[in-house]
Amino acid sequence: MATNTPNLECRMYEAKFPDVDMAVMIQVKSIGDMCAYVSLLEYNNIEGMILLSELSRRRIRSINSLIKVGRIEPVMVLHVDEDKGYVNLSKRRVSEEDIQVCEDRYNKSKLVHSIMRHVAETMTIDLEDLYIHVGWPLYRKYGHAFEAFKLIVSDPDSIINTLTRVIKETGPDGEEVTRVVPAMSEDVKDALVKDIRRRMTPQPLKIRADIEMKCFQFDGVLHIKEAMRKAEAVGNLQCPVKIKLVAPPLYVLNTQTLDKEQGILILNKAIEACTEAIEEHKGKLAVKEAPRTVSEREDKLLSEHLAKLGRENEEVGGDDGSEEEEDTGMGDIDVENKGIGIIE
Repeated sequence: MATNTPNLECRMYEAKFPDVDMAVMIQVKSIGDMCAYVSLLEYNNIEGMILLSELSRRRIRSINSLIKVGRIEPVMVLHVDEDKGYVNLSKRRVSEEDIQVCEDRYNKSKLVHSIMRHVAETMTIDLEDLYIHVGWPLYRKYGHAFEAFKLIVSDPDSIINTLTRVIKETGPDGEEVTRVVPAMSEDVKDALVKDIRRRMTPQPLKIRADIEMKCFQFDGVLHIKEAMRKAEAVGNLQCPVKIKLVAPPLYVLNTQTLDKEQGILILNKAIEACTEAIEEHKGKLAVKEAPRTVSEREDKLLSEHLAKLGRENEEVGGDDGSEEEEDTGMGDIDVENKGIGIIE
């Protein structure tokens, strides 16, 4: 299986050419007077052609508004010439449903291809050979290798150990014999499983909501503290809820979960519980930002902002015992105990 100069170029699917009336992902290479030349990304960049008359159902006013060099998009297969090795395509005949199916398939195939190519490169093996004995059998059995890779994350042996290859050897008597052996060596198997787990292990989503909470009653700080506890009590082990003070009266609720819909639902319930608790004491809660997923950058910016506020509070804390502090009365409650609030 290993060679000194492995081939790292290969189509994503077992078929060398796409079927007619199939949507495929292309990249535009050049635009001529009569047609645009493209490469089929899923089929090892074989050449395709789109007649300018197949760009749009409407009257074409500007070619550049319809197609540009470098653009990647789905188109429909009209005709395949396997002898000449090119494909006639149409942009105007692809429907919204076709586009959605094509994009979903391509995104999955691209990830599978990236993993397969990385394994072939690092283990110095032929990419097409890896596809023949591993990738394409998984496509046939599971509909898409992506579905098999998802199962490999948690139980690799049950998937990979079913893959075999037939080799021919010369026996002791000089006659040729065939043997069925595993599709991959243990080293290649370990590299494949490691790369799949690194690329496909689900990562928890961070869900966040921003609220404003106030209570003007006596012991308002304690009422806010209790409302925060009610909000956090809504969470569970799979979707824990945390609430933090940003700057009075602004608070953030956040959670981490693999299920986006479940995370948003939990935070909405936490907001409801918090609202009910604070309104019992004539307080008010306003949702400034509804529960939504946040990026690593947004989460980092929030953490940096909270850290900055913490440092500023420490600097102010050096004036303990001042007359001004005695006049204001209600101080901060320990953040760790979630008892932060202000009476205005």
